Amino acid sequence: MTLETVLLVAAALFAVGLYGAISQQVVVMVMMGLEVMVNAVILAAGAMWWFLAPDPTGQVLLLVVLAAMTVEMAMGFAVATLVHRHRNSDMTDSATDLAR
Repeated sequence: MTLETVLLVAAALFAVGLYGAISQQVVVMVMMGLEVMVNAVILAAGAMWWFLAPDPTGQVLLLVVLAAMTVEMAMGFAVATLVHRHRNSDMTDSATDLAR
């Protein structure tokens, strides 16, 4: 597998995630699209790191970023669950007044 192939797969993943984040109005689906986009960026960064300097420290750093992103997404799903429980709606329009 070459660097170009991996970057092409990462670009396709990013495009699918972008479409999913823009076209949906359900909070969970938007978050899933963002998750796919971030995973595409992590895949591209890991591929660049592996093909340019095959040192395991880059992959370890990307695993730490992936773990932090997993915790962040879990907190986001918790907020989406609370919004759904209080408003009985999971649409993004009902979450606009969370700043109050």
